[in-house]
Amino acid sequence: MATLSLHIDLRLDDFVLSVTENLQLEDVTVLFGPSGAGKTTLLRIIAGLENRAVGRIALNDAIWQDQEPRQFIPPHLRSLGYVFQDGRLFPHLSVEKNLRFAERRATRSDALTLTEVTTALDLTPLLQRNPTSLSAGEQQRVAIGRALLRNPALMLMDEPLSALDAKRKAEIIPYIARLPQEFGIPVLYVTHNVEEVTRLATRVILLAHGQIAAYGDAIEVLERIDLEPLAGHLETGAVLEGRATAHLNGMTTLSVAGQDLRIPGTSVAPGNILRLRVQARDVALATQPLQGLSIRNILRARILSIDLVEEIFAEVLLDVGGQHLRARITREAVDDLQLAIGQEVYALIKSVAIDRDLLT
Repeated sequence: MATLSLHIDLRLDDFVLSVTENLQLEDVTVLFGPSGAGKTTLLRIIAGLENRAVGRIALNDAIWQDQEPRQFIPPHLRSLGYVFQDGRLFPHLSVEKNLRFAERRATRSDALTLTEVTTALDLTPLLQRNPTSLSAGEQQRVAIGRALLRNPALMLMDEPLSALDAKRKAEIIPYIARLPQEFGIPVLYVTHNVEEVTRLATRVILLAHGQIAAYGDAIEVLERIDLEPLAGHLETGAVLEGRATAHLNGMTTLSVAGQDLRIPGTSVAPGNILRLRVQARDVALATQPLQGLSIRNILRARILSIDLVEEIFAEVLLDVGGQHLRARITREAVDDLQLAIGQEVYALIKSVAIDRDLLT
């Protein structure tokens, strides 16, 4: 696990970024927040591309920036890889030459080989192609490979999927998710897309108004109602993890705490874990088993809390075999059903409620 120590301030005419945190980076840590929160600016400061910030930046024992004594390590000498939104490949070079350019600039002696990287990212068939002939998804895979060949201690990714359609995003996500395990390189990943957070993040940093509003386990941060006003388009919901068990009739069955959950078909192999975000407004509750319904996803649950969040609505937090689910129902329904903490209920989830843009 890498430790990224940040004690930085950047003051511009219309924006102030102030971050003091020791980040424990493992797997994929997502820097999340609404547009204008300062996510890309923070990433550029870490990379050394924004030199107006003052303070201290260190990755483990390597100090990249400090005030006393004055120290500033230029970007090309920092042991990191950077993947931009647009790939930024050299259009006049083949894919192989783009990759070898990065290979020659590796910052560590135990460098990865071209063969290792091209095999992991399925780039071998593309090596003699020109970047302009590649799809947007292929270009981003090459950009990831180029960053890897610098053999960095940390990978920075600035919304690398923002220009891709849902199909291309679904193709790239598994490659990004595997990087820490295959190469031992932690990833700091910027996005404002909650589905990308759900699929990728082990830990989440929520940035709002130039400051860290929350930092911690991804599922815990995504479930916090109090963070909704700071997170932009984040709606109340919860994250469920399930193990794929079968594919049938265009649907994939997941085992969630010993109960079946069916979602639109994916290519995930049986036995693998898939993480899903379910919005609270798409969960209904019943106090007894129901029959004759078109809704196929019904999970047994226990009520953990009932929060009267608005004049009309209530948020019900549910326990599903140790995992959490939220339901947003009317206060009238709470009263009519006589719902109480500790009560056993049935949660009815519409299949369309489950985000599918990034399912693979």
